[in-house]
Amino acid sequence: MTDGTDRPHSPQPEPAPESGGYGFPPGIPAPGGYGFPPGRPEQQDQHDQTAPGGGYGYPPGGGYGYPPAGGYGYPPGPAVSGSFGPPMPFPEEGGPNGPGPNGPDLNLPPVAFGDQPDWEAMADRSASERRKKRLLTVVGAVTVLLLLAGGGTFYLLKGGKPGTKDVADNAPSASASPSGSGSPDPEAAPPKAYSPTVASDVSLLRDSVGKTSIRMGPEATVPKAKTRYELTLKGNPNSYAQAIEPGVDTTKSFTLSARVNNASNAKGAHIVMSQGTGDSFAFELGADDVGGKQAWVFRVRTNEKGDTPTVVTVSSADKRTVKTWAVLTAVHDAENKMIRFYVDGKKAGEAPVPGIWQNGGPLQLGRARHQDAWAGAFKGAMNQIRIYESPFSDDQAAAYRKGELDAGARATATHAWVIG
Repeated sequence: MTDGTDRPHSPQPEPAPESGGYGFPPGIPAPGGYGFPPGRPEQQDQHDQTAPGGGYGYPPGGGYGYPPAGGYGYPPGPAVSGSFGPPMPFPEEGGPNGPGPNGPDLNLPPVAFGDQPDWEAMADRSASERRKKRLLTVVGAVTVLLLLAGGGTFYLLKGGKPGTKDVADNAPSASASPSGSGSPDPEAAPPKAYSPTVASDVSLLRDSVGKTSIRMGPEATVPKAKTRYELTLKGNPNSYAQAIEPGVDTTKSFTLSARVNNASNAKGAHIVMSQGTGDSFAFELGADDVGGKQAWVFRVRTNEKGDTPTVVTVSSADKRTVKTWAVLTAVHDAENKMIRFYVDGKKAGEAPVPGIWQNGGPLQLGRARHQDAWAGAFKGAMNQIRIYESPFSDDQAAAYRKGELDAGARATATHAWVIG
C-alpha cells in the first residue's frame, strides 16, 4: 500500500530469452508452471492427496510450501512430508494454491530439515509464564488483604483497651458485625466517606443499621463539627426530626442512647428523643425540671388504664445538663418489668413498670407529644443516636460509654443515625 507517491526505483533489464523471468531458473517452465510440480491438477479429486502427480500447492511427497528434491535452500533428496513450523491456513479451493491431487504422503515418518524451533516447547514456556503471572497477581492480592486485615485487627485490639474508644469522643459508624449476624457494628471506626444523610435526599438522616430514615424539619441541620457530624436544632417548632414509623416496639425490651449537648438554660423540658403521637408520648428522653432543678430524665407512660395516665420517671439530678456533652442511655427491660437510666455509663436510677403504653406514633428527635401538642423543643446538638432490641445491663451500659460493648449486645443494634 502506498501514499500515492512514486517511490525511487531503478530500471530493470529485460529478461534474457529462454530464461524463466526475473528470479526463475532458465529454461521453459515445467508443465506444472513456476513453483508447481508436473502433472495435471485434475488427475484426481481435489480432496484426495494420495495419488501421484502434481497438484497446485502440494508437490509430490512434500510438505507445505517445499518443492521436491529439497527445494530452495534445502539439500537434495527425496521430499517427504513433515511439519515445518506452525500450520498454514487452508487455501481456498480452486485458487492458485488450492488443494491438488498430490497431497502429502501421510504414511511416511516426519523428517525435519535443518534446525527448526520447538514450537511445542515454546508454547509450554509461554503457558508457564502466563501461569506464573497469574499466580503472582493472586499472591499480591491476598497479601494486600492480609495486611488490611492485620491493620484492622490491630485497630480493634487497640480500641479494646479501657478509655481508648470513648463513645463520647469518637464517632463510630456501621461496619460488619463481628457476631456474624450480618448487622453493621455501630461501635466500629467511621468510614472516610461517611455521610449522615441519604444521598438522594439530604433532608433525610440515614439509618446506618436499619431502614428507618428520619426527615429533618426546615430549621434542623446536620453540619460537620471538627471531626464528626452533629444534628443541630434551634429549639423552635421548625427545628426537629421525625421518622415515618416507630423506632421501637414498646411492648418489648429495648435500649436507647444518644450523645447530646443541651445549649439552653431555660427551665422546662428539652427532649432529645421520644415516640408517640396523638395526645401523649409513649416515652421521652432528655432534660426537664425535677424538684426545682434541671435533670436528665427518662420518662415513660405506662399501660395502666384509668382516667389519668400513669407516668414513671427516672432522673439524674446531680449531673450538669447545660453546655456539656453527655451520653444518655435508657433501658426498658420487658422481662423484668423495669426501666433503667444511665448518664455517661453510670446508673442514675431504675423503677418498676407494668409495661409501656403502646403508641403507634413515629420516633421523634428534638420534641415530644404532650396533651395533643408538640412540646419540649430541644436547642443544641446530638449525634451517635442508637437503638438496640436488647436491654443493657449495668456493665454493658458502662462498657458502651467506653466503646467496649460486647459483640453480643452490638449485634442487637436495630437503628443508628448521625454516628460519624
